[in-house]
Amino acid sequence: MKNVLVMGSFVADLAFRAARLPAWGETLMGSSFALGPGGKGSNQAVACARAGAKTQFFSKLGDDAFGKIARELWATDGIDASLVGTADVPTGAATIMIDQARGENAIIVVPGACFTLTPAEVSASAAAIRSASVFLTQLELPLDTVERGLQIARDAGVPTILNPAPAPERPLPDSLIALSDYFVPNETEAALLTGMPVENVEQAKAAAIELQRRGVRNVILTLGAKGALVQQADGSSTVIAAFNAGPVVETTGAGDAFCGGFAAALAEGSDLLSAVRFGCATAGISVTRPGTAPSMPHRKEIDELIK
Repeated sequence: MKNVLVMGSFVADLAFRAARLPAWGETLMGSSFALGPGGKGSNQAVACARAGAKTQFFSKLGDDAFGKIARELWATDGIDASLVGTADVPTGAATIMIDQARGENAIIVVPGACFTLTPAEVSASAAAIRSASVFLTQLELPLDTVERGLQIARDAGVPTILNPAPAPERPLPDSLIALSDYFVPNETEAALLTGMPVENVEQAKAAAIELQRRGVRNVILTLGAKGALVQQADGSSTVIAAFNAGPVVETTGAGDAFCGGFAAALAEGSDLLSAVRFGCATAGISVTRPGTAPSMPHRKEIDELIK
C-alpha cells in the first residue's frame, strides 16, 4: 500500500464559539468551548488517513496531557506515529475564535514542542522520507526543518507538497519554494507570498504564474467556495469547482482537509486534476462540521459526494 509521510505540527485546539468575533479590547460572552486535537500537520495526517491512505506522521510532542491527546487520536485513526519524538517543552496550543453565525474564525497558534524539530533530526529520519510515496509539509515548523525535509524527498524523487500555512510574515526563500512539486496556498497566502492581489480567478492565475517563476512546478491555489485553481507545470490552467455538501458550519479545517485528501489521492496514483477534485470534496464535507481533526471525513463519504 502506498504511503504518505506528513511532517508538521500538533497543537491542542481550544475553540471558543460566539455570535460574532470580538473587537480589540472587547470582552464577549461566548456560547461554547471545546478542547480537541489540532495543528495543521496532524489535521492533514488525519484527513489523509481517513481518506484511505497509509499515513505516517513526523513531529515532536511534549510529555503532557496535550501530547497524550495526540497519540490517542493517531492510534484511533491508524496513523503511524513511530517518528514522533518527545521534547522538553510543552505541546503547543491554538486559540480559535469562531463566529458561529458566519462560520469564520480567527486563530493564534503557539507551536510549542513541534517547533523544536531540527534539520538534523529530519536527516536522521531520511530513510522514512525516501520510502514515502508522497511527502507533505506546512509552515508550523522552523523553515530550515521544512526545507531539509523537502530536499531529502526531492533528492529521492518523492513528490513533494508544501502548504505555506500559516501565512508567512516574511517572504519565503526561493530555495524552499522551488522544492515544491505541488504548492498549495490559499488566496491570502498567495497574496502575501507574491505581493499581488488575489481577489478573483484571473488574479489567482497571475499569482500562480509568479510562484512558478520562482521555481514551483504546479500551483494549486485554493479559492474557498470557488474551488481551486490548478496551474500546471506545462502552463495549462484549470479551475476545479467546490463541492456543496451542506450548510457551512466552520471553515477552520477546510485547508487541511483539502491537503490531506489531495495527498491521499496522489499516493493512489490519481492524476493531478482528479486529485484536486478529491481534495475539494474532502474539504467540502469538512466545512459542514465543527472542529478541525474531528471534521475530517472518511473515504466512503468522499466517494459518495464525488459520485
